[in-house]
Amino acid sequence: MLNRPLTSLLIAAFIFPALVGCATTQVQRMDVGEVKDISGRWNDTDSRLVAEEMIKDCLSQPWLGKAKAAKGKEPTVIVGTVRNQSSEHIATDTFVEDLQRSLINSGQVEFVASKGERGEVRDERLDQDSNASEETRKEHGQETGADFMLSGSINTITDSEGGQSVVLYQTNLKLLNMKSNQIAWNGQKKIKKFVKRSKASW
Repeated sequence: MLNRPLTSLLIAAFIFPALVGCATTQVQRMDVGEVKDISGRWNDTDSRLVAEEMIKDCLSQPWLGKAKAAKGKEPTVIVGTVRNQSSEHIATDTFVEDLQRSLINSGQVEFVASKGERGEVRDERLDQDSNASEETRKEHGQETGADFMLSGSINTITDSEGGQSVVLYQTNLKLLNMKSNQIAWNGQKKIKKFVKRSKASW
């Protein structure tokens, strides 16, 4: 005959997996503009707000007026590489798209496609050489060259102790003159987050 402690242990061994197996997933739709930090890591809100604020600062600086005066119209900009030099995974492609959107929607600059996008368009023109009619075929060598390139990096500094962390995200962007390699604008945006993680209890 089994003693009482052993019987209780066996019952618990059967009940616990059953309870875990009955767990359900709940999904609640959110407005895409709603801010909700769960992990404390870089998220979609950080990407959008940093892009908007940095482009707003970039387009408010003297370089833009000088470039318009020299060219006689809006300068042409391209977004290059934004490197993730942080301690966590960051979807830099999404951040680049946010930068592009802010630049295009500003109406203050002309914008040309990225290196990858240009490659796809060039492949299409090659295909048109063989398959499109003479009237609709697009010629090579007619692309608009960029006057300035925007590129940069995202870095983090983390200070952690006893389940608490302070994470500093620092985004650095530079706008380079494509002809002279001069830095037309140098921008920086910092975000600091305090993250407190509670210990698991059973």
